[in-house]
Amino acid sequence: MRALMHDRFGDPVEVLAVRDVETPQPGPREARVRTLCSPIHNHDLWTVRGTYGFRPDLPARAGTEAVGVVEAVGPEVTGFEVGQRVATGGTFGVWAEQFIARAGALVPVPDGLPDEQAAQLVSMPFSAISLIDSLDLAPGDWLVQNAANGAVGRMVAQIGRARGINVLGLVRRDAGVAELADQGIDRIVSVEAEGWRDRVAEITGGAAIVAGVDSVGGRSSGQVLSLLGDGGTLVVFGAMESPKMELTSGDIIFRHLTVTGFWGSTVIATMDATRRAELFDELARHLASGTLTLPVSGTFALDDIAEAVGASLSAGRVGKVLLRP
Repeated sequence: MRALMHDRFGDPVEVLAVRDVETPQPGPREARVRTLCSPIHNHDLWTVRGTYGFRPDLPARAGTEAVGVVEAVGPEVTGFEVGQRVATGGTFGVWAEQFIARAGALVPVPDGLPDEQAAQLVSMPFSAISLIDSLDLAPGDWLVQNAANGAVGRMVAQIGRARGINVLGLVRRDAGVAELADQGIDRIVSVEAEGWRDRVAEITGGAAIVAGVDSVGGRSSGQVLSLLGDGGTLVVFGAMESPKMELTSGDIIFRHLTVTGFWGSTVIATMDATRRAELFDELARHLASGTLTLPVSGTFALDDIAEAVGASLSAGRVGKVLLRP
């Protein structure tokens, strides 16, 4: 079979290439899945660069989320059968024609859900809803996030609104405000504009902001932190711009602010199974009602990985870039 591989860490455009590899066989409590399509996430690209929390042994495969069809099951697998459509997130090496997944990491896909949405179901939407859930916010509370026009940012806004939470989004370009408005997402402020803090105060009406989410790093981390009310919490979700955060110690000390991290893989692995099922059910309801949308900006073949990576990193992209074997 064919799979994307890399022999060294570096720019995904330069190091990823399609190779012929042996078709893997499932072991106990495992299944082999034929890939239908798979999204490109930022953490997938960081892993290829060697800058993520997980560094695979080389040569390595890539990709962590996909929708596919079960082709074979190993011993001790129950609840799944050959021919069944499934999704998975956090399964390494899915940018291939087939991959091996733990049966416990597979989620059955409802018949009415398109492949393009099912391919995105687990990692980003579940991270977004788990993030909101972990903050224990009440209806009417305010949450501020940067990277509001990113995939997780859009989902946090949509899920937050469904829960009655006020979500304020920051973007780095003025054009991002209009782009999100076209998707029905408001309360967006561009930090490129003069007087953007006044605009924040206008939107919130001076209400205290309980929590903030930083997915950018660098100067943007401090911008989010500075907007929090006394006793607020800043959650570090990502570092698209810089792995270093520019924070003012006075804000943290004198206003008793908390800074904490959030890694979806750890949260999902340690979450109570009943709560995990409840959150997946909530996601399914939001998708069915149109409250949550999972747009696609483009679909590429494995051989076109360089072009696909470029599309994934392009500014103003709306929706995920997918790979289809």
